[in-house]
Amino acid sequence: MRNFYRESQESPFSIPVSQNPHSSLKGSGSLGSGLHNWLFECHGFLHNLTLIVASLAFVLYLAFQAKMSVRKLSHGRSYIMIAYYGCLWLVSLLNLAWCFFQAWECTAGKELTWDVLSLFTSSGMLFLEVSLIAFLLQGNYASSLEALTRTFAVSALIVGVDILLKAIYTFGLGIPLFIDSNEEQHQMKWSLWVVHRLVLTAVYGFILFMYLSKQRERLPARPAFYKYIVIMFILNALALFACGLTVNGTGFGFWLYSTTIVCYHAFYLPLLYITFLADFFQEEDLHLENVYYSEMKDAGFFDADWE
Repeated sequence: MRNFYRESQESPFSIPVSQNPHSSLKGSGSLGSGLHNWLFECHGFLHNLTLIVASLAFVLYLAFQAKMSVRKLSHGRSYIMIAYYGCLWLVSLLNLAWCFFQAWECTAGKELTWDVLSLFTSSGMLFLEVSLIAFLLQGNYASSLEALTRTFAVSALIVGVDILLKAIYTFGLGIPLFIDSNEEQHQMKWSLWVVHRLVLTAVYGFILFMYLSKQRERLPARPAFYKYIVIMFILNALALFACGLTVNGTGFGFWLYSTTIVCYHAFYLPLLYITFLADFFQEEDLHLENVYYSEMKDAGFFDADWE
């Protein structure tokens, strides 16, 4: 087992286990050394590059589309979409910071900063997940303030409990939830992640069962939502399986878990955007075209076509 970890750490193009956070990277050094550590140490080049490129590309896409998106949101007047778009921006920036500062996980003296950043980033992404699930279970595109309050209240309650438990485990009991290592003394941490992933897998599995049963009429009749549930069910099932293997000391389980974490932080937010917001913006495009056509028709621009 130890040979597996040693070999995986030597390759910068793999997704290895992280090194001991108390003895790997140093907080000081030259600029060149710091850049090398930032890119190649701790997890490896491919791991860091995938996270940084994917998260940065999505934030740049949001920035490029921001002016048009705000115009469409203000015209559509959907409270849920406006609030969700704002939350997506906030969480995307947190995730970008989390991806950029991966080296903190293995830097002595940065453990507390890394734990706080990881706690808020993971909780923000979980808030988006729970909000979308709560929205799905409502069965339609509700845009009232009451629907927004109900959806966000349920999400905030669940995520608040999740934050409290993670804070107690991390800062109170000293369990390194956000510092990945496969050492035997961290078996309690992996058991907690098993429970976490089991709950998420069960929720997505239940919604998937609803889609495949007579209860599907209660859910939005949109293929994008069904594909989203399938993807998230598979991802969480794989993470659950990986955590179970890691609890038993299997090196492949930790590699698989690291891969699911990379996929989640790199691609979940774009998936969420495509599933929940892209269709809304496309529908607003068609609606705005009809509005502009009606305004031009009322102004007499097409009168010559009838003469």
